[in-house]
Amino acid sequence: MDMKTQTTDAPPPTPQPTEQKRAARGATRPGDRIFLGLSRGSGILLLVIMAAIAVFLAYRASLAIQQDHGNFLTTFEWNTNLTPPVFGIAVLAFGTVVSSIIAMALAVPVAVAIALFLTHYAPRKLSGPVAYVIDLLAAVPSIVYGLWGALILVPHMQGLYGWLNTYLGWTGVFSWDGGAPRAMLTVGILLAIMILPIITNVSREVFRQVPRMHEEAALALGATRWEVVRMSVLPFGRSGVISASMLGLGRALGETMAVATVLSPSYDIQASLLNPGGGTFAQNIASKFGEATDQGRDALIASGLVLFVITLLVNGAARAIIARRKEYSGANA
Repeated sequence: MDMKTQTTDAPPPTPQPTEQKRAARGATRPGDRIFLGLSRGSGILLLVIMAAIAVFLAYRASLAIQQDHGNFLTTFEWNTNLTPPVFGIAVLAFGTVVSSIIAMALAVPVAVAIALFLTHYAPRKLSGPVAYVIDLLAAVPSIVYGLWGALILVPHMQGLYGWLNTYLGWTGVFSWDGGAPRAMLTVGILLAIMILPIITNVSREVFRQVPRMHEEAALALGATRWEVVRMSVLPFGRSGVISASMLGLGRALGETMAVATVLSPSYDIQASLLNPGGGTFAQNIASKFGEATDQGRDALIASGLVLFVITLLVNGAARAIIARRKEYSGANA
């Protein structure tokens, strides 16, 4: 006799709440509401502070520009004690941009090379102490860098300046008249040393996040260590290197005491990077703010507004570059 088993229909499963519903239900807890309010308030407070700074700078700058009898963007002179005052930011903008470009051109390749060495080449016993020393460099105050630059770097730059003048002086950019090497090239080198730890530390942490599977796959295909770095590490960490470079550029643009200690400023634009002259926004504000009149302080604030705008544009450009390159996010590959 055939035995047939009777099956009973199982009760339908109880529907589980979705993640959104669970999150909404969790948000009703007092701790979540407090955390949500603090987070939202912090973001709004940051925007309010930025807006307040922008409004203050714009208002005081408008007062100064209304009294300026020169072209604020193209005038080389800076004399706020005249009646009427004459001042402009042409020299300051040129010096700020040129010194920052020199610093970035020198610091970024060296910083990336150091970060790669510490993460993929150096033995563990060596990478730890070297990384610690680099971290200490980031904590050195800028005035200490300025004193070192004035007392040590400037006297030892004469040999480099003479060599550049001998072999590249025909370009005009590296011609030298034999004066004290307190020029834009010295400022750029000092700024490069100052921003080197920032770029190195951030790049090092990014390179450490490269998925191990990417590197092992490249090695399994017969790639050399440099090919692994070129095909796996650098593409993955490109966005981090860009972010690190923008952090370094922000410090280079706004550096004050070190530049004021090393540079011999003047309100003219030198074609050569080796002859004294020029100036930067931050250096000009620091050197003149203490003795400036009310009109002079408004003029300095106007120059600070330009530096503020330049910094915003640089950070916005960096964000746009990263956002356009979705392949930078190698963790999703």
